[in-house]
Amino acid sequence: MHNIRLVVSDMAGTCVHDGGEVEAAFRAALADHGVEASAAQISAVRGASKREAIARLTEPKYGKDSARVEAVYASFKSHLQRVFTREARPVAGAPEAFAWLKQRSIKLALNTGFDRDIAQLLIDALQWNGVADALVCGDDVKVGRPAPYMIFRSMELTGITNVREVLVVGDTVSDLQSAHNAGVSMGVAVLNGAHQREQLSQELHTHLIDSIEQLPMLLGDEASA
Repeated sequence: MHNIRLVVSDMAGTCVHDGGEVEAAFRAALADHGVEASAAQISAVRGASKREAIARLTEPKYGKDSARVEAVYASFKSHLQRVFTREARPVAGAPEAFAWLKQRSIKLALNTGFDRDIAQLLIDALQWNGVADALVCGDDVKVGRPAPYMIFRSMELTGITNVREVLVVGDTVSDLQSAHNAGVSMGVAVLNGAHQREQLSQELHTHLIDSIEQLPMLLGDEASA
């Protein structure tokens, strides 16, 4: 029987629908400051703290300029806010999956590379206040994914002390890398987000699933194994 007591779920691309809005916000914010980035370059930093991602994308032109990073981040936030306040919606089946976890007393922590101001904007737009037991954001830790610290912070906030009782689910290489670095029992990737099967399958993982909608089935299978 599975012993999962905490599910740590990424947000955009995993339980929150991302139809290219995040990439478009990156591209627009960078363009505001004269920086060009290819789809591949943006894809490579998906899942990381957004400030860390912006720092990597702007460094070739501006070097390690923290003021510039903050300016680009402000642009990114502005572009994303306009989209999310109009169009934010959950991935199909995500609310039902979360309800399934709650019914079985499995705790839920939402993780995101967004800073708390953007994350809370999303939570409000989705009317998800109170849905999760914890929300851990990019600015809550000193180093974001693929470091394991957001997972550890989620454990701390939910009172879970054993990494073997934790499942991490996300849609990017960074999500799987952070799960591996944390040593959790299950590192799960969804195939309907930012990164494709080819990228995700090359990382250490326990499961690849089509979407978070299948999480109850996965845990049910584990329970009956």
